[in-house]
Amino acid sequence: MNSATGTLYVVATPIGNLDDISARALKVLRSVALIAAEDTRHSIRLLQHFGIATPLAACHEHNERDEGGRFLARLQAGDDVALISDAGTPLISDPGYHLVRQVRAAGIVVVPVPGPCALIAALSAAGLPSDRFIFEGFLPAKAVGRRARLELVKEESRTLIFYEAPHRILECLEDLEAVFGGERMAVLARELTKTFETLKGLPLAELRAWVAADSNHQRGECVVLVAGWQAPEGDEALSGESLRVLDLLLKEMPLKRAAALAAEITGVRKNLLYQVALDRQKDV
Repeated sequence: MNSATGTLYVVATPIGNLDDISARALKVLRSVALIAAEDTRHSIRLLQHFGIATPLAACHEHNERDEGGRFLARLQAGDDVALISDAGTPLISDPGYHLVRQVRAAGIVVVPVPGPCALIAALSAAGLPSDRFIFEGFLPAKAVGRRARLELVKEESRTLIFYEAPHRILECLEDLEAVFGGERMAVLARELTKTFETLKGLPLAELRAWVAADSNHQRGECVVLVAGWQAPEGDEALSGESLRVLDLLLKEMPLKRAAALAAEITGVRKNLLYQVALDRQKDV
């Protein structure tokens, strides 16, 4: 790293409640030479609220690749720069990745200034398993693409987290119910840290009906959390893909060898696969 260059600070800002901004974030925003903001019109209100006069420059998804050199030049000249998004942590379903990658490639220090993040806030209060989770960001806007993406994570055992726009939340829940089943537990977290903050946990079928029953439940930025897939007991404990692998191998080799090789390929316990293979041969 070149000590003569500036530092890029990736600064998290409030997702609603302005009191959530950290003292460190305020110190950085006041001290840097320039703030790269997703929407300068939005961010100027945040700066004015805290009496910060640091200049702003746009850094959004439409200009990030082209304008990255502008910020890089300032950093190489020795100026410190802060990167912020409209709300929450930059790069998390927000612009900033291309700039951070360019800056790091140039050997310039990038420093995170952690703070609010909607997905983490929602997960912390949802009551779903939080030791392992997967963040899918925004699902495709069209139903065909959305269902195709959901099919890919249908048997994901970790808690699933999605962002969704208010005008698509009902359609999203309908597709989640169709793909995952109406009994899968889910939580809708909307308007986090704001006046009408809501966290509602219900099985998907009931949650979809609850949202459909009141248009107020379809307003504000939404985080949807869905419990991970749990394998049922017995033969059905195997995923469709595991059974397909086992069946293909059973056609080509003895049962014991097929079960052992299927276990290596799928990660499923060999004893379980062996028992399933026995049961399937009995049914033939």
